[in-house]
Formats: sequence, C-alpha cells, structure tokens
Amino acid sequence: MSAPVIQFIQTSKQYGDAYALQPLDLSIAAGEFLSVVGSSGGGKTTLLKLINGLLLPTTGQVLVLGQDTAKTDLIALRRKIGYVIQGAALFPHLSVAANIGYVPGLSGQKLSQQKLEELMNLVDLPLELSERYPISLSGGQQQRVGIARALATQPQIMLMDEPFGAVDEITRTILQDSIEQLHHQLNTTIVFVTHNIREALRLSDRVLIINQGQVQQLDTPTAIQNNPANEYVQRLLR
Repeated sequence: MSAPVIQFIQTSKQYGDAYALQPLDLSIAAGEFLSVVGSSGGGKTTLLKLINGLLLPTTGQVLVLGQDTAKTDLIALRRKIGYVIQGAALFPHLSVAANIGYVPGLSGQKLSQQKLEELMNLVDLPLELSERYPISLSGGQQQRVGIARALATQPQIMLMDEPFGAVDEITRTILQDSIEQLHHQLNTTIVFVTHNIREALRLSDRVLIINQGQVQQLDTPTAIQNNPANEYVQRLLR
C-alpha cells in the first residue's frame, strides 16, 4: 500500500475530562477506503472533523497530505478534501448545476459545461436534471448531487459522514454500488462514517470500529468477520 495521506499520531480530543477520542495512532494510505463504524456519540464524526480541521486535537497530531492541521492554512487544505453528509445539505434556492459548481465558485473558478456533464455522468445523473431544484429530486438523486459537488474540485480525500443514512434501503444499496464504482474509477482516498456494519464490510479496504472514543478493532472486513476482537464487535456483527 502507498504512503499515508492521513496520519493520527497519539491524537486525542477531550472536552473537560471526557474523551471524544482517546489517543489514536492511525495511518490511511492514498487510495484507501476506510470505514469508521460505531454507536452514536462514539467518536466517528469527531475523527472526520479532526481530518479537515473543524476540530483540532487536544494532544498529538493530525497530518493530512503531510501537513499538520494545527499549523497549516486550513482553508487551502480543505480545498483538497471533499465532504459529503447525510441528506446532501443542498442549497434549496440553487439549481443542481449551481449546487455542483458552488465549491469551485468559492475559489473564483467557474464550472464548465463539459465538467458539469462529466460529474453528472460520473454519479449517474441525467443531464436534464441540471436546471432543476433540489425539492424536485428524490432523496437518492439529492445525495448523488452532494457527491458530485464534493468531487467538483477533484479532491484527493473524500470524507463521507453517514451519506446514505437518510434514504430507503433500496436506494441505499444503489448508492453503495455507485460509491464502490466511483472509488475504483477515481482511486480517491475515502473515509466513510456509518452506523451500518454490513455497509462498511462491503465497501471498505479496512474498517475501524470505535466505541466511546476508543478503538475496538481495525482490520480488513474478512478479518473482522472471522475474528471479532471483543464482545462489542461481536454484537455489531449480529
């Protein structure tokens, strides 16, 4: 596996005496698909926010693309990171095309028609939807627009926080197929947060299972299924 693009070095996050994330050592390689699984409030979203500098560590370091998040220009760093959240969080007053082009526009870059068509094709959205508004789209279509928006700046890293949690099971399976295909096609590093262990086992190169801010197991899907590390992991697998 190639050199790490994300490193946690004895990284912790505390609020008072409570740990949101206990000291963690973790390296994520370029092109890797890592899923982070655990109960609500277990530290999953904290881990994502530490990667893009929305949170800074209490102790230790977070290195992203070789830069220490506590010492770098976070705005410049975030331009290399795509972020997809549950429900897509599209701007309701903007068309699909304007939503997809929003992030490049913050840097003064206009999204060309050719690039728009490429992105919509990449996430399997018909081009005729480009002038529609989010309210007229299905939940699955809105989520695809959110993914296209995150890809518009050609990020080296994609952070995905429960991206399929707000859609029905059939749509979720279709979106899983799409993100799996996108990952193989683009080879972007993906950190994917989910409550759904089956989703994580299906999509990931490795799965990080955390509970109450503490790592329970980090391994390949096959190893986790065959050798769960403890009772907490066993319960997730049932």
